[in-house]
Amino acid sequence: MATTGRVEGKVVLVTGAAHGLGRADAEALAREGARVIVADVDGEQAQRVADALPAAIALRLDVTSEAQWQAALTKIMWAHGRLDALVNNAGIAAFETVEQSSLEVFRRVMAVSAEGTFLGCRTCLPALAASGAGSIVNIASVAAIRGNPSVFAYSAAKGAILSMTRSLIVHCQQQGYPVRANVVLPGSHDTQMVRDAYQFAAPELREAAQRHEGQPEHVADLVLFLVSDESARLNGAEIVIDNGRTVA
Repeated sequence: MATTGRVEGKVVLVTGAAHGLGRADAEALAREGARVIVADVDGEQAQRVADALPAAIALRLDVTSEAQWQAALTKIMWAHGRLDALVNNAGIAAFETVEQSSLEVFRRVMAVSAEGTFLGCRTCLPALAASGAGSIVNIASVAAIRGNPSVFAYSAAKGAILSMTRSLIVHCQQQGYPVRANVVLPGSHDTQMVRDAYQFAAPELREAAQRHEGQPEHVADLVLFLVSDESARLNGAEIVIDNGRTVA
């Protein structure tokens, strides 16, 4: 695929970048000239992804750890001296209803998806503001806006990301920070998490999801746009990418 340098020279941190949507994000950004930090709790796979990309580095990052976030930012600033964009993609799902879910499972899903996004935003905000035109892309899900009983904790965590992002934007505006933030809400895409979810869905729901299913690259194209200066005036958008399933 031809490259046009749409994010040439931008330093971009992508969490959960060893697999699935995060990996596709990292690959798309690197292809268009970004210096990507491939961050994931699976450090070995993150390194393999980074090795296959130009100007990329890998970091092992547990997004639930405040200390690891601080260490990651220190390494990025040492290596690049700046951070232009943050893609908070890391997340996990538990395929349980409200009655099935234990408090331990609920807290774990919230910790990775919601608290991880909070820690990323809070830790990286000063560096993003210092860049002069920072961009935060938070990955939520259509589960945040549609009732889906089989992923109760996941829906709650993704809903929290929407609210956090709205508050973050107003805070940045009040403080005069040149940082914008947008949310991507993917529907069904061909990732391992989605394939795992299919075994918990009724056959008719699974078939409907597969009819609307996309590829990780479809989401990555949107993330690339939101990181790039092409979307410089886009701030506070909550963009559903599900081939129209939420309105069908």
